[in-house]
Amino acid sequence: MNYYDESDSMADFIEGKRPVIEALRTHVPLKYILMADNLSQGDSLVRDIQRKAKNLDVPIKKVSKKKLDEISERGSHQGVMAEAAPFNYVNMTTILDAAKQSAEEHDGRALIVVLDHITDAGNLGAIARSAECVGASGIVIPNKRAARVTAATYKSSAGAISHIPVTQVANLVSTIERLKDEGFWVAAATEHASDLIWQSNLKGKIALVMGNEGEGVSRLVLENCDFGVKLPQVGEISSLNVAQASTACMYEWLRQNWE
Repeated sequence: MNYYDESDSMADFIEGKRPVIEALRTHVPLKYILMADNLSQGDSLVRDIQRKAKNLDVPIKKVSKKKLDEISERGSHQGVMAEAAPFNYVNMTTILDAAKQSAEEHDGRALIVVLDHITDAGNLGAIARSAECVGASGIVIPNKRAARVTAATYKSSAGAISHIPVTQVANLVSTIERLKDEGFWVAAATEHASDLIWQSNLKGKIALVMGNEGEGVSRLVLENCDFGVKLPQVGEISSLNVAQASTACMYEWLRQNWE
């Protein structure tokens, strides 16, 4: 097939020569690349895309510039767009099984990261990178009104999103209750916590809840957590970026559980 499929109108597209090259370089799973049929073959970036796509077995479809203009959201395609393949989410049981294995192999320690409506796909990727680094068993995100895994997530995670399970759930509160039933203590990172994270017991099986970029952990979710933790601050800025805060909290969990 040598043209854009109309059924892909809701696809996750990467626009522009250099962004497509970066996606190929960081191994973002791509279904195919759309390339304008009037692009110069003497363009070094075009040749680079063709070479990388061939090496990774990513098909290139030639289409008209007009068709690219029609499907482009930002108007910055430069004659090249790529469709990212859908991310392979897992179910909650898969993450719980991974946590069980982690606990068995590491003297009872396991970490699951629960994200309460994080909206930026880049933040999701940065959190995934840190979560993978500390050995977290998985990430839980809502299936509505929250960032999903996109090409931006792959980039900000430096590819780590491919190596950690992610599940989408309909209800965070019921998921937290399930985690408690599975033996997890649920800790919410919140500025309203009475104790610094250094003073909190994060040993063993912990579910760490991180809140939305603007509002933090929602009231209902917070009420269903076992306890709150906060990072110490001595500067003038009100708070860390959620990805930075997540990293600090996850490494404190790892420190306390270090064998």
